[in-house]
Amino acid sequence: MALWLLHVAQKLLLWGSLGAVSLAGATLALTLLQMVASYARKWLRLRPVPSLPGAYPLVGHALVMKPDGRDFFQQLIYYTEEYRHVPLLKLWLGPMPSVVLYNAENVEVILTSSRQIDKSYMYKFLQPWLGQGLLTSTGNKWRSRRKMLTPTFHFTILEDFLDVMNEQANILVNKLEKHVNQGAFNCFFYVTLCALDIICETAMGKNIGAQTNGDSEYVRAVYRMSDIIHRRVKMPWLWLDPFYIMFREGREHKRSLKILHDFTNRVIAERANEMKRDEDRSDSQGFSPSKNKRRAFLDLLLNVTDDEGKKLSHEDIREEVDTFMFEGHDTTASAINWSLYLLGSYPEIQKKVDNELDEVFGKSDHPATLEDLKKLKYLECVIKESLRLFPPVPLFARNLSEDCEVAGYKIVKDCQAIIVTYALHRDPRHFPDPEVFKPERFLPENSQGRHPYAYVPFSAGPRNCIGQKFATLEEKTILSCLLRHFWVESNQKREELGLAGELILRPSNGIWIKLKRRNTE
Repeated sequence: MALWLLHVAQKLLLWGSLGAVSLAGATLALTLLQMVASYARKWLRLRPVPSLPGAYPLVGHALVMKPDGRDFFQQLIYYTEEYRHVPLLKLWLGPMPSVVLYNAENVEVILTSSRQIDKSYMYKFLQPWLGQGLLTSTGNKWRSRRKMLTPTFHFTILEDFLDVMNEQANILVNKLEKHVNQGAFNCFFYVTLCALDIICETAMGKNIGAQTNGDSEYVRAVYRMSDIIHRRVKMPWLWLDPFYIMFREGREHKRSLKILHDFTNRVIAERANEMKRDEDRSDSQGFSPSKNKRRAFLDLLLNVTDDEGKKLSHEDIREEVDTFMFEGHDTTASAINWSLYLLGSYPEIQKKVDNELDEVFGKSDHPATLEDLKKLKYLECVIKESLRLFPPVPLFARNLSEDCEVAGYKIVKDCQAIIVTYALHRDPRHFPDPEVFKPERFLPENSQGRHPYAYVPFSAGPRNCIGQKFATLEEKTILSCLLRHFWVESNQKREELGLAGELILRPSNGIWIKLKRRNTE
């Protein structure tokens, strides 16, 4: 079929030589026919792979997949449970083939590969905001940038950020005081604003006061841009850039983008000028900047160099700062919220955390130190089990850069590999009674022998999350601070959460908890 289509296209090009207009039409026809031929080849080569029912030529599973993000996620999870006995599933997103992976052995094939590092085409919608930063770049640029930035996430550097985390966690405690011994309230937005304040100050050295002024222009733009990207991914008619700007959403996207980039550009320029002034004063007056002055991720970026001693450009720095802002607040806030929900639902587990906090802090109210946080072993298990049940990134995708074999099936180049973390973490082979909240699963003696790719909340392999130590440090700091002050209760049932898995796993109906004063006697 493919050869026949190309033969027809060649004939059209021959006829098109009769005139320029005909040639243009024939060229367009050739392009379309080549696309159809490529689609036909993939369709034939992927026929042996187990498929969801209801696929039709060209439109694929579009007629059976739910258009709403919340419904689509629930549908995808239903399929992974229904077809758990099948090693992988084929899914056609229009003319684009995808394989859905939820077994550790098959996930390992993709994540361990040093070649299969290209992000899915869906990530292109983040590029206007994040450019070619660490999240969206690929190939040599990604490898070079990853090598340059890895030292900036060393634990001794992260320790400098702990003061900011403690300060913002205490602001959050003060904001929540009004809810003590009152009715249930939605804590999701409170925690998210706290995480946003932390990421702004640690990434850019800028205190934006989101917790005290959640209506700031920059805060609004961050959330507006995230919402716009979520919606655009689900609406194919908004994918083409020339048409996108004609819609109201496209114009809003442009306005929000200007606010975000103007803010980041201004902060970078201010910080660079300040560092230059300090250098000039140091050269001329022997001035030495205070060692107690907080460093931000931005300060490290302004000084980092590659193997040839070349510094990052202003645009390079903005890409990484914006990436850190995007990746570093929503995911962490989601993880903290899910931990609070689960602890509020399992009082016997919260009591164990309570006892551990007493052992580490006693009656002291001093801010958590790095040594304190290292001792909170059970709280760390709670966080890991929360990430298992409710991974902030419930699914992610790679664009296969070459043919490969998964579970004995040949998967073709340019196929999308969709790794469903939410389903992977519920494999009963590795996690018996998978829906039950059991932090003890992650005690060292219970983790031995578990498949290393059965649990990947931060992805894994060469393209794992560079900020996972930062995220864990922040989660332990905020949760320990909250739980030293409050006892949490939650009466929400799982089915009442309204799980929506888009870029981030969110509860559509919020996280509703009650707070009591913690008994410190």
